[in-house]
Amino acid sequence: MQRILQNYFGRAWMVLVFLFLYLPLLFMVVFSFNSSRQDAVFTGFSWRWYEALGRDTKIVEGFWLSLQIALATGVLSAVLGTFAAFVLVRYQRFIGRTLFSGMVNAPLVMPEVVIGLSLLLLMVGIQNVFGWPERGLLTIVLGHTLLGMAYAMVVVQSRLLEVDRSVEEAAMDLGAKPVQVFFLVTLPNIAQAIVAAFLLSFTLSFDDVVISEFLSGPGVNTLPQVIFGYARRGINPTIYAAATILITIISTAVVAYSVWVARQSRRLAREAQLALAEAQG
Repeated sequence: MQRILQNYFGRAWMVLVFLFLYLPLLFMVVFSFNSSRQDAVFTGFSWRWYEALGRDTKIVEGFWLSLQIALATGVLSAVLGTFAAFVLVRYQRFIGRTLFSGMVNAPLVMPEVVIGLSLLLLMVGIQNVFGWPERGLLTIVLGHTLLGMAYAMVVVQSRLLEVDRSVEEAAMDLGAKPVQVFFLVTLPNIAQAIVAAFLLSFTLSFDDVVISEFLSGPGVNTLPQVIFGYARRGINPTIYAAATILITIISTAVVAYSVWVARQSRRLAREAQLALAEAQG
């Protein structure tokens, strides 16, 4: 009896957690199809706000700007985070390792307000001296990369710690150079983690408001900034439509990534079984 109660309690608790997390999103999706501006009463189904979304130049321009920034940030964060993780995992002792590790991990625990303000002062100082860069797309990408790289490093580092180093040593024993070992052996083994780091950095960048507020210039507003500005002036159902489209895109990307990971895992398992069978035969 106690075991049955524990099972039911666990399931009920899980259902409550999912409702708490996703019920607000469901309401937002439903009210994005509301025919009126009322946010408490659903008066009828309509595509009105999606049509208004297509005519809203601020949201459309903000979306494309956010997409460009997030793509650039995702790539830079994944590359820099991979190199940082590789250094910390493969080289246990070098001068300044503790300082390097602390500086890379600092953005994880530093408030975004502090990061944004410090980057703003840095960019303004550089611009006063060299006349470049002006606040806009480039400065936002640099700020987002600083934050995204720390998260990417954690993801890749956890995977690198699980990689069997004997495979890399075997490759070097067969005459492969360290660069060849990295690109031909290590990189394929951590490819899934790099993709996950890219997606995480992409999402963090696309969703960021605080750092973007500090580093954006006149006429440069990302989609979260535009939505936040609309929300401060009152409820606008066009925001619901934009958020629904974002949820659809992100959900599709997550599902596609999960399917890809599952297929890769099955392929690697089959290859391992075939290799074992050939070795035993």
